[in-house]
Amino acid sequence: MTRASLEHAAFHTLLVTEAEDRLAVQLNRPEVRNAIDAQMVDELHTVCAYLEASPKVLVLSGIPGGEDSKGIFASGADIAELIKRRREDALAGINSGLFDRIARLPMPVIAALDGYALGGGAELAYAADFRIGTPSLRMGQPEAGLGIMAAAGATWRLKELVGEPVAKEILLAGRILTGEDCLRVGLVTALVESTELLATAHALADRIGRQDPLALQTTKRVFHEPREAHPEADNLAQAELFESPAKFERMQAFLDKRKK
Repeated sequence: MTRASLEHAAFHTLLVTEAEDRLAVQLNRPEVRNAIDAQMVDELHTVCAYLEASPKVLVLSGIPGGEDSKGIFASGADIAELIKRRREDALAGINSGLFDRIARLPMPVIAALDGYALGGGAELAYAADFRIGTPSLRMGQPEAGLGIMAAAGATWRLKELVGEPVAKEILLAGRILTGEDCLRVGLVTALVESTELLATAHALADRIGRQDPLALQTTKRVFHEPREAHPEADNLAQAELFESPAKFERMQAFLDKRKK
């Protein structure tokens, strides 16, 4: 997907803002607390296609929603659509396929989480490389109470992120984590006030942006290789980076600076 095609894309469920080194995407269905519907899934696929062709940091957040306009990430999948889905829809992996694609984007993904991040909204956040939260964050998986399961990554990503005991509390006992809980179990790396959330996310994107893009993309790819692929995957990736122009330029700049 070209730059022009993204600029002219007609987004109805997202607000998309592009900078030189990043793409900021806000979930924009405030009337239903940013519930994830089929159109949002399609539009996020459009975003992914663009970022796969033109790698940039992705900053994900949600437009404030509800009558009180409180902060919110995503309240989950749209139940009005979900109730109509049948066996074939489950096998199609509608949300799981999207979230896996987001997790595999070449450059890091930052999720800025405020208010509700429940169900599919939480699973979308798990697919990010970084999660930043607020004290008002409420994160969990209410699916079993609705007669289904969290099938878009929570049964395995959540265990990797917080460990089996906490993951089972969330998945099997319906525990909803507060922002403080999320920080304590490592589900978010920082907790800031809602007014500071996006600035904090973009400050992290700034730090990421100071790294070499090829080194970032290579590191992320190798990080997610299965254990049995290491150390060969590391050696092959490092061999590629050792020949990159950026390696010589950045190392020479470091040496020149040290001489001063």
